[in-house]
Amino acid sequence: MKPIKERLKTLEQHVNSGKITVMIIGLGSVGTYLLDYLVSLNDPAINIVVVGRNFEKMEQNVNIVRIAALIRNLNKTHITIEAGVDLNDIEAIEEVLKKHNPDFIVNSSRAYPGLKYGSISWKNVRAYGIWTPLAIRFTKNIMDACDRSDTDAIVINTSYSDAVIPWLKSAGKAYPDFGSGNLNHLIPRMKFAAADLLGIDDFWNVEIMFAAGHFHDVCISKEGHTEGVDLPLKIYYNGEEKQLPHDKIFASCAIPMPVDAQRNMMNASSNYQIITAVIEAMRSKGDRLIFSPGAFGNIGGYPVRIGYRNDEIDAWIDDSVFSFEEMNNANRKSMYLDGVEDVRDGKLFYTDELIERGIRAFGEALPKCVDHSEIETVARFIIDKIITPQTSLN
Repeated sequence: MKPIKERLKTLEQHVNSGKITVMIIGLGSVGTYLLDYLVSLNDPAINIVVVGRNFEKMEQNVNIVRIAALIRNLNKTHITIEAGVDLNDIEAIEEVLKKHNPDFIVNSSRAYPGLKYGSISWKNVRAYGIWTPLAIRFTKNIMDACDRSDTDAIVINTSYSDAVIPWLKSAGKAYPDFGSGNLNHLIPRMKFAAADLLGIDDFWNVEIMFAAGHFHDVCISKEGHTEGVDLPLKIYYNGEEKQLPHDKIFASCAIPMPVDAQRNMMNASSNYQIITAVIEAMRSKGDRLIFSPGAFGNIGGYPVRIGYRNDEIDAWIDDSVFSFEEMNNANRKSMYLDGVEDVRDGKLFYTDELIERGIRAFGEALPKCVDHSEIETVARFIIDKIITPQTSLN
């Protein structure tokens, strides 16, 4: 694929001409929420293509979004359904990419739909990295199709991007530009917590600078602590840094949340934020700050700036507050706790601790190392030996 800066320039031309195409691959709960949010923009420049296997199911989801939006007098968005696309078929994906030439591609597909992986892993092994081969399974096919079609699209991945994106990059493969979810779910909690500590009502004027991997999104959100890891965090109110106790901020982030598909409102919102941040930066000639797991193929999650440098649109990890080394070190500690020891040379390395916990919890031993060429084999092993026995117990 072309460098992201070159693809952003092409997108900028389309934004300026008022013709923007967003392709959503996988119209489950994340994709349907995202479709609803994008339609609610009421932006006639945005056209949406939804891609998946089952036309009837996608048509139902599209219809409910369109009707609900029109009730609110919001429906200037054209939606196209592309059904019959098997995500195991790279040529089929390539064909639909060439047909529609999207500006954004959002991969919201799941290799094992209808299951929150954390319902199995957190209570049993206290780590999510175990699912990485499943998370990458369709992503790698989509990215191969993107490479073959030479798309100019900006690609956003929704599934465990902290490790998936760097895994693809380290294998020399095409990889998504941004990840959604994970870290993005934690930032709003911190803003609300800081506003409470500051005694203010305008929480929207609180700004956060933070970096952490997936483990800490879960641990802080569920339990309100960092498991003893010192994470890079600074808090600002109206541009002024505030010295607030980090432990109280983290403790206040543990708030009740649904655990069913409704939770995917957050992941869809994260996708929405990335798309609108890019478009708004281009329209305003300004910049926007987002938080992205796996940004540009780096392990863990980082603050990312989208805007103009040397009068050209660009996107980069914001190291103006914390150095990349500080953030990378914190991310690697976070990902280690999530069961991912390293990602390098096209290989995922599980931690010894995760392997031991897996044996105790499931009676099955994960391989220490998973090569890119072994993704399908290990993904099938995880489904057959871990997911299926656990789901049959419920």
